Parts: sequence; structure tokens; C-alpha cells
Amino acid sequence: IFEIVEGSLRIFRILPDGRRVITGFLHDGDILGLSLKSHYIYSAEAITGLTIRRLSRKAFESEVANCAAIGPVVFSQMADEMAAAQDQMVLLSTKNAEERLCSFFLKGLQRTCRDGNVEPVVHLPMTRLDIADYLGLTVETVSRTVTKLIGKGVLAPAGRHAMKVLRRGVLAQLAGDGD
Repeated sequence: IFEIVEGSLRIFRILPDGRRVITGFLHDGDILGLSLKSHYIYSAEAITGLTIRRLSRKAFESEVANCAAIGPVVFSQMADEMAAAQDQMVLLSTKNAEERLCSFFLKGLQRTCRDGNVEPVVHLPMTRLDIADYLGLTVETVSRTVTKLIGKGVLAPAGRHAMKVLRRGVLAQLAGDGD
């Protein structure tokens, strides 16, 4: 089991035909490797400089068993991971390219706000190809859609690896989450 102390990584799986499917991105404070199986079935790669803390499965299970406060936290994180997987299934099966990308930026903005940042800036340590693989799109579609959202005044570049959300309500509407 690993805790990300600092940095970001992508979780992915290589399909039998060689295609890569990114199933998520993890950042500071996230846990990697929790599984109800004997092993974790996805691979992970750092996308920024990364500092992690490793805990053996045995030590982790012992800590969970011996500390009443840890169990609910672990359960909550696993429930959040399950909910995120279900949200991703809905996104991939029902949303068009613009809705997918807007949902991606909205989720990033929510993480930014949860981390206590006041500026509505979504940091993007991953490449556009990573985003495309995560959203089931081509990199060209991601680039065109980002340009379109900038043109609509919803997003603005905020450096090389970040986007500022200028109109959160419009972003939510375009994501299909406007209610």
C-alpha cells in the first residue's frame, strides 16, 4: 500500500491489443494499492516528481484492525474510489466529448477547492494524451474541445500545466451537471 506524499501519478491498464486505458490520476494524500484481492490489478506511473510512503499489506491490515479511527477512513476512501469508478462508467457511456472534458475540469476544480485553494485553477500535471486516454477520446478532440471552451470564455490558460475556470456554472451545465 502506498500513500502519495507529494506529486501525481496515473493509474492505467494495457489492453491485450496494446491500447492503454487510464483509469485515474492520484495526487498528494491519495492511497494506492488498496484492493480486496491479493494484488492490485492496475499499473501506476509517476507523471511528476513523486514522493511516496510504502506500508506493507500486513502492517496496514494490522493498523486498521488495531486502530478504531482508521477503519472508517479506509472504508470511506474505498467507497469514494467505487463512486469515482461508477461516475467514470457513466461519463464514458453517455457523455459526448465536450461533456467529458467539462466533467474532467469540474472534478479537478472540486479537488482544488477541497485542498483549500481560493483560485479556481485546475492543475494539469498530465499530458493531453493522458487526458484523452482517460476520457476515451483522441488527443486532437481534447485539443479542439479545450480551444472551444477557451473561445466560449469558460476556461483560460493559466500557465503551461493549468487552466483557470472562468465560469463554473457554465462548466457544470456543459458537463451535464448543471442542475
